Amino acid sequence: MPVLSRQLVSILADLIAIPSPYPPGDSVAICAYAARRLKKAGYKVETLRKVKGVDNVVARLKGSAPGPSLVFNAHVDTVSIGERAAWKTDPFKAVVRRGLVHGLGAGNCKGSMAVQLWLAEEIARRGGPARGELVFTFVADEENLGPHGMAFLRSARKVRPDVLILGAQTENQLIVAERGVMWARITTTGKAAHAGNPSAGDNAILRMMRLLGALQAFYDHALPGRASGAMKSTVNVGMFHGGHNTNVVPSACVAEIDRRLLPTERVKAAFAELKQVIDQAGEPRGSYKVELLTGTNGFLAPENGAGVAALTAAIKARTGRKAKFLNATGVSDGRYFADDGIEIINFGPGSGSQGHAANESVPIAQMEDAAHILLDATARLNGVRGQRTASW
Repeated sequence: MPVLSRQLVSILADLIAIPSPYPPGDSVAICAYAARRLKKAGYKVETLRKVKGVDNVVARLKGSAPGPSLVFNAHVDTVSIGERAAWKTDPFKAVVRRGLVHGLGAGNCKGSMAVQLWLAEEIARRGGPARGELVFTFVADEENLGPHGMAFLRSARKVRPDVLILGAQTENQLIVAERGVMWARITTTGKAAHAGNPSAGDNAILRMMRLLGALQAFYDHALPGRASGAMKSTVNVGMFHGGHNTNVVPSACVAEIDRRLLPTERVKAAFAELKQVIDQAGEPRGSYKVELLTGTNGFLAPENGAGVAALTAAIKARTGRKAKFLNATGVSDGRYFADDGIEIINFGPGSGSQGHAANESVPIAQMEDAAHILLDATARLNGVRGQRTASW
């Protein structure tokens, strides 16, 4: 195994051996590991938290000349192991087989974290960036879609990127556009009665069904025309709860809606649209409530931006092939910066089909390619002092 591959596998093995699943989402140990390495490399390191047990690491290294703030990010948390019997190996032990590293989080997202830790140390060994600043962020709360990771770092103004590169399973291709997401809750109320005499009551589940039927009819007409390339505006009823006993007319029902938005759509407008449809469905006022739970706008990085240009050139230099621009199914921590006017790019080794699955893995060759590509792109954006070392 080449020297670089051995180094990357060693770091990844360390990361896999430190459990960080959500739930519970405890990131103290894995962030301490990253902080130790980055401090030793010469970075100014902060470990930041909004709530106990949910640590985040921010590490900075500045150049001697003005330049962009280039921020790298990878999330440290994983999903849980799920059904242990489905795993062919110990989920918390890195196992190398046929060019792949297996283990919980190997692909999502510890493979990218290992590459970024190596990158941080390699740039420091060469003397740091020539201009601007490099910031490496390793954050929790991503699998929870929670506010205590990258969202917290942004709101606390601990990171203010010009270019944000997030570790993701893109097989070293690029995701520069991501849909927004809006979650809403609908609550209907009625009047309980004995199921033997349902006309004496007011069925909250039937009210909810009428409201959801109105929504579905509206979206069936409105959403097919909302598309941008492979990206589509979508809606899904993800949760539905009502009643407490079969022989009782239900007096309450709750449903939660997931709307995925094109980068040109906005959360506030999408919620207003949903509420308008509900309000016009004909149910008595006071018999339902519509709430916005959470939402973030989508983003679209220009394909001729400095960050995208640097990465596409680095991919071509390393692979001999033009970079591909992929369509994102889910959302990343980049969404918290969607309204900041910056370049947001998802890039990293591994296949998205491997994430959140038993026996997940990441190809060692892709990790090595990612290391080369990110170092090259960093040099194009911020400059990197020094010459290639033996570790390269």
